[in-house]
Amino acid sequence: MNDFARQTQEFFSAAKEARIPDQVQAIAEDSVSKARETYGKFNTVAKDGVKVIEEVIVTAQAGAKSLSDKVLKNTETNTEAVFQAAEALARAKTLPEFLRLQTVFVQQQFTTAGAQSKELFELSTKVAQQTLDSLNSAATKTFEQIKKAG
Repeated sequence: MNDFARQTQEFFSAAKEARIPDQVQAIAEDSVSKARETYGKFNTVAKDGVKVIEEVIVTAQAGAKSLSDKVLKNTETNTEAVFQAAEALARAKTLPEFLRLQTVFVQQQFTTAGAQSKELFELSTKVAQQTLDSLNSAATKTFEQIKKAG
């Protein structure tokens, strides 16, 4: 047997009998325990964070639905007004009556458009504020949980 083979065999024989010091085992076990505990805390924070994000998304979706419902209602209202005006114009007997009906329709549509624009602006402001409030609340909650976990 050559020198290298003999040294290798002696090393493995000695390694079979070697013991890991109790202090090293205790440190390793403590480290694993602390790592598991920290992981558990941050895993909880992450899961809560996902729930918070879902809440923000639900708030944003509800706001978007409110806005789209309002736009659809306005479109229906405006389209119905156009048809009513067209019917009235079609029944006009004279040019002055036709022009008067058209003028009244245009004035009403300007008034309606102004009111609808104001309503949409107010609704979009409200939706944006609700979404921002939800985001701020979510961020605050998440940061507080991270501070507690850390």
